[in-house]
Amino acid sequence: MKNLQLSKEGKLKHFLSIEGLSIELLTEILDTAESFAGLPNQQVKKVPLLRGKTIVNLFFENSTRTRTTFELAATRLSADVLSMNIATSATSKGESLLDTIRNLEAMHVDMFVVRHAISGAGHFIAQNTAPHISVINAGDGQHAHPTQAMLDMFTIRQHKQDFTQLKVAIIGDILHSRVARSQIQAFNILGVKEVRVIAPKTLLPSHVESLGVTVFNDIEKGLVDTDVVIMLRLQKERMSAALLPSEREYFKCFGLTEQRLKLANPDAIVMHPGPINRGVEIESNIADGAQSVILQQVSNGIAVRMAIMSLTMQSHGEQI
Repeated sequence: MKNLQLSKEGKLKHFLSIEGLSIELLTEILDTAESFAGLPNQQVKKVPLLRGKTIVNLFFENSTRTRTTFELAATRLSADVLSMNIATSATSKGESLLDTIRNLEAMHVDMFVVRHAISGAGHFIAQNTAPHISVINAGDGQHAHPTQAMLDMFTIRQHKQDFTQLKVAIIGDILHSRVARSQIQAFNILGVKEVRVIAPKTLLPSHVESLGVTVFNDIEKGLVDTDVVIMLRLQKERMSAALLPSEREYFKCFGLTEQRLKLANPDAIVMHPGPINRGVEIESNIADGAQSVILQQVSNGIAVRMAIMSLTMQSHGEQI
């Protein structure tokens, strides 16, 4: 994965997974995003870095925040953006993924942003696309969601300056969460002091400890002295069996309430990759409260995705 993602010069050619990347590269992404973060406050919200480039959004799964922020990011970099409606495309008539890619390549595109239900889809496209085309993984199956993880790291850095002193809790459906996997990889690369996962046993992957985390099945114990609290959505569409008795029971045991949040440090921030199930994984007054940075995560998604797009284009000779 690492060799596929990087050019011979060590620059970011594709962005498929956090795994195998260096702390220097992650820091470069965060620093570059910082340079874009103030752009929405400018009178002209565009920079010409990707003028003349064509970016194709290939979303084989439904998405609102991710697709929209990728579109805005590409537009603010002055690229031409094509967002394909997969439901009405030739893939719905039986065209293979590879044939779809080949036809789009013939239209002289420069980047694919891919979201797919099958793990490894982005990796497959990167292996089979033309050398001048970059591929960004916008979420593949239960495998990875690296741009979401990086916008989360960026948001945390805005509030907590030193990753190495942080205790982070990720709470909820770890088993089905590609976001959690990418977050854990990023936290470990950035040297976070402790990463905790808090979930019922039925929503934890087997051998989850091997990911470099501390496991808790009790939310009260797991929240003590934490600096960052990340709630995850129950991904019912990926559950092949009834892994929980009920949503009501889940909230009773693992939902983030005002009382439970008091167990974390007073300046702890609350995060959620969305979409939020209010009253299932988090109380509304917490989601909308003073410690929540959930909407900030959405805003930061634009700057971080601009950074990743511009850095991947560098490997093709573009100068930032």
